[in-house]
Amino acid sequence: MNKLVSTITFSKKRENLLLFLIDGPKTLEDIRISLNVTSSGMIPQIRKLEEQNLVWREGKMYSLTDTGTVIAEMFNSFVKTIDIIEKYTDFWESHDINAIPHHLLKRLYELGNCNLVESRPENIYEPHREFLENILSSNKLRGVSPIFHPIYPSFFTQLSEKGKDVSLVLTRDVFRKVEKEYGPELARILNLKNGRLYVCDEDIKLAFVTTDVFFSMSLFFKDGAFDTKKDMVSFDISAISWGEELFNYYKERSEEITSL
Repeated sequence: MNKLVSTITFSKKRENLLLFLIDGPKTLEDIRISLNVTSSGMIPQIRKLEEQNLVWREGKMYSLTDTGTVIAEMFNSFVKTIDIIEKYTDFWESHDINAIPHHLLKRLYELGNCNLVESRPENIYEPHREFLENILSSNKLRGVSPIFHPIYPSFFTQLSEKGKDVSLVLTRDVFRKVEKEYGPELARILNLKNGRLYVCDEDIKLAFVTTDVFFSMSLFFKDGAFDTKKDMVSFDISAISWGEELFNYYKERSEEITSL
């Protein structure tokens, strides 16, 4: 194994110290208290990181070197990704994640402090209820949907008419159904300056919304069925930005609808 890799991964104390120093220079006392270690137990680990040019000392302060900063930040992203996957292993393993573009999958850690909102048998509409409550507290909304729900046309029309900034990407099949069954509501959205509608001809295998308040994503199972019971939700700013990138990815592959 590469010596640098083994230096980091063969010691939890060294791992923790690298991540701790991302926030800036620290004294040995800071390190001892925050990481709950003794000075005698930590100093040998600091020396090994110094030998690899990952950490350096100036006076009483320990800092990451330029190389150490790059490695620590990449390692931090790796650790956060593992945490997210391990937290909901069954969810990630049972669902199709291929609709998430590769460059965003590599940054899955940006979902941050995400939670899986899952309905119980006696309350099958729980994720949907929480989803609508979070939407109502938002002012800006971006969403992608390959599924149809009968309350959505009127719901999103009312949001737009209240001045909320709404942009939606629908699959061609969903758009045709909405156009046929909810034409008046669709026309009202298109007549508003703050309403945008796009249609994508790809077979999108995820549904999500990102707003100025939260990000929520539902996936398909690997057998092709849509999971109506679980939403992955995060209120972290990084997750909201991640969702905006995901929305723009599909918007760029879509046709804007300006009239019916």
